[in-house]
Amino acid sequence: MAENGTPLEWMKGLSRTWMEAEPQEAGYLYVDGHVRVYHGSGTLLLRRYVSRERLCLRGTTDYWINDALGRPFFVVSQAVTDGLATTLLDEIVPELLASVPLQPSEAELAADPLLHRFVVIFDREGSSHSLLSKLWDRRIGAITYRKAVKDLWPESEFSEIEVPVPGGGTTRMKLASRQTVLSAGAAAIPVLEIRRLTQTGHQTAIITTARRLNSPVVAGRMFSRWCQENFFGYMMQHYDIDGLVQYGGEELPGTLAVVNPAWRTLEKAVKDNSRRIRKLHAELGAATLQNDGGDIQSRAERFQDIQRLQADTDDLRIKRRNTPRKVSIASLPENERPRQLAPLGKMLTDTIKMIAYRAETALVGLLRPHLAKEEEARALVRELFVSSADLEPNEQKNTLTVRIHRMACPAHDKAIGALLAELNQLAFHHPETNARLFYELA
Repeated sequence: MAENGTPLEWMKGLSRTWMEAEPQEAGYLYVDGHVRVYHGSGTLLLRRYVSRERLCLRGTTDYWINDALGRPFFVVSQAVTDGLATTLLDEIVPELLASVPLQPSEAELAADPLLHRFVVIFDREGSSHSLLSKLWDRRIGAITYRKAVKDLWPESEFSEIEVPVPGGGTTRMKLASRQTVLSAGAAAIPVLEIRRLTQTGHQTAIITTARRLNSPVVAGRMFSRWCQENFFGYMMQHYDIDGLVQYGGEELPGTLAVVNPAWRTLEKAVKDNSRRIRKLHAELGAATLQNDGGDIQSRAERFQDIQRLQADTDDLRIKRRNTPRKVSIASLPENERPRQLAPLGKMLTDTIKMIAYRAETALVGLLRPHLAKEEEARALVRELFVSSADLEPNEQKNTLTVRIHRMACPAHDKAIGALLAELNQLAFHHPETNARLFYELA
């Protein structure tokens, strides 16, 4: 199916179907990157920083586009990436412009300078004037955290406000807002800045170019990003999204630009020398503070080491400046050219996993009124998937009864019984025989 079909078109078609089914949730898209680490040796992949490991490891970066409940719409995999901003503008935004429903017309956008098509939400990696302004040029709103916040707003500006939570319910937060600008040199873009005051006195700053939104909506949407982290953790544990689905690699286009290995070696040498210089400065400062006059020779040797390392570092910096930071893949020696893992098989399995996760999430939503926690509901759904059942077909009535064996405790039996009753009301039919499906507990 992966080799002879079109898994990308299938994924896009499903994404548009899901968005059209819930157009309000499709108006807020959560974009986050996840590094799929590659531990094999058969394919030379580029290194990238993996925050959960705090290491630079070989792998590919998957950019997932989800809704506020963590349900995925589609994923973009990049063997070579320049970061979130480039992938968002070049790969994700064109698909969103074509698929997000209920976008305002060009006439409506021209009549209202504050109106946006839809909103994308991402973390501090994309919090730059360049990205936000390029998105707003296409009238796409953005919500993100503000970087390098040093000033504090007076606590008198904050008031406790009821904040709507995506998926239903509310919470209360202490919020304050101001109209401000995000600058980069002479360029600036107006933004709405919202801050949340925590019980410890910390102020979390959020900015958005979608200035038509009010503070509670912006705060509720931004702080729902935890669903993304939960999604990645859950998918890694139960859906094996990092698993290798097929062996083999493919050539990357020779015109693609990648980090020059020679430049990377010089960069590492500069950082190593700088670290050693800082350590020697600290040792020299500590020896000087003792001021006992008994270790002059040792201090002199440290000073000479600092001077030597500084001279070496200056030479390395000159070489680094004269070495191109990026080069085309075609210009690298054959044994240093990065490749990519075969993409179609992964694309097909990712699509199937998205369908399965959305189906599981729908069942969890039906179970939630009967259980205290979402984690308990997901665990019970997983148990249901692997539980035994009896199948009783009735050709005369054209029905198929699925009799589920009972769960481990009466409380779970009650919740599953309520779930099966709701499924029966939906009147599902078998896709091949068209037999009416009935579910019940044994």
